[in-house]
Amino acid sequence: MNRVQKKIVVLGGGESGVGAAILAKQKGYKVFVSDSGLLKQEYKEKLQFYCIEFEEGKHSIARITGADEIIKSPGIPDSTSIILAAHALEIPVISELEFARRYTQAKLICITGSNGKTTTALLLYHILKQANLNVGLAGNVGRSFAMQVAHENFDFFVLEISSFQLDSMYDFRADIAILLNITPDHLDRYEYEFQNYVNSKFRILQNMKQSDCFIYSNDDKVLIREIQKRLVVPKTFSYTTSSNSNNNGFLDDNNIIIQVPEKETCTITLNTMLLQGKHNYANTMAAAISAKVIDIKNETIRESLALFQGVEHRLEKIPFTIKGVEFINDSKATNVNSTWYALESMDDEVVWIAGGVDKGNDYSSLIELARTKVKALICLGLDNKKLLKSFRDVVPVIVETYSMKDAVSQAYKQAGKDSTVLLSPACASFDLFENYVDRGNQFKQEVRNL
Repeated sequence: MNRVQKKIVVLGGGESGVGAAILAKQKGYKVFVSDSGLLKQEYKEKLQFYCIEFEEGKHSIARITGADEIIKSPGIPDSTSIILAAHALEIPVISELEFARRYTQAKLICITGSNGKTTTALLLYHILKQANLNVGLAGNVGRSFAMQVAHENFDFFVLEISSFQLDSMYDFRADIAILLNITPDHLDRYEYEFQNYVNSKFRILQNMKQSDCFIYSNDDKVLIREIQKRLVVPKTFSYTTSSNSNNNGFLDDNNIIIQVPEKETCTITLNTMLLQGKHNYANTMAAAISAKVIDIKNETIRESLALFQGVEHRLEKIPFTIKGVEFINDSKATNVNSTWYALESMDDEVVWIAGGVDKGNDYSSLIELARTKVKALICLGLDNKKLLKSFRDVVPVIVETYSMKDAVSQAYKQAGKDSTVLLSPACASFDLFENYVDRGNQFKQEVRNL
């Protein structure tokens, strides 16, 4: 079939979908964008500028199932009727990343995991920029990968990749794959089977060659178990937050040591880094090993770590206190393990704001931390039954709220001097907020309004 005649339907008209549509149009495909919701004005204008047909507020089944290939937004589950219909007709359904990979020769450094993806991706991107490499940032963070492939000519891409994106990737290949950790998350999308989610994360290794590189945490029991039962083709590099020097990254007193074969050992003093906490030391090791693999100088790595401030909405301290009360915005903590890191890092008494859309959460790992550190739990969500049941005999005070204004007000009432109000929801945000960014921004605004 002549490519000019090939029909591509893009499901979802957000950043990912619009980028994919523009790249497909550029490559000569006949493109149609369909979104069951309403498109943002900026995306409508982009589609109109490129003369791309689109619909909003519906899916025209006949037109969609007439496609030769479908590119779907990662937010659309495989269980939806339109995807099931496409599969029944044997129409390939792929992700934006899968499609865009066909049209770039850039080296791809791909990062996945349940926690720390964004921090590690932004840190590694920062290091490579400091090294003056021609590098793009995309995937689950930043601008659309496809849009950048259409308009830029990068030598490297740092890609943050979610399990949802990996599920629709088949021929895609990473040059460097980083797998940070695997803890239960998004189980509602995986038939509440943890192994299904694990299998999804390990798709990041598919198609890799012996000359490629795989970087992983040697502290993660799930990763170690899975690696032992799988054939791992690329070269492997591991790191640990212990002093085990058999790894490529490890702690030695107050230093991070990075040792990559045939490269100069890199020593990073912990107190020179802006990122602190064990979880961030792990993220730093993953990024630094990747940087050494592609020959970034030690001095550049150290200078970059001294400048990198972290990620908005991830353990973000509000830069003022109110009557001795500190406020921390951890809205990006959308699963239990992220919240575990947040609570574990708290030194003061905590008033904890949690709740939202439960994704099959098991709160048992938080019980002891909550018992010893949390003086009050402020539930923020439309359905708080599971939180109430899990913590009613653990936390002395539990309050239900249904707006950020009320949650912050109640949290401040419960907080005493030298205590911390921590927004770390352990849940998705879509019941009351547009996304975790909206949730975090509302939190910061309501704190300012106190």
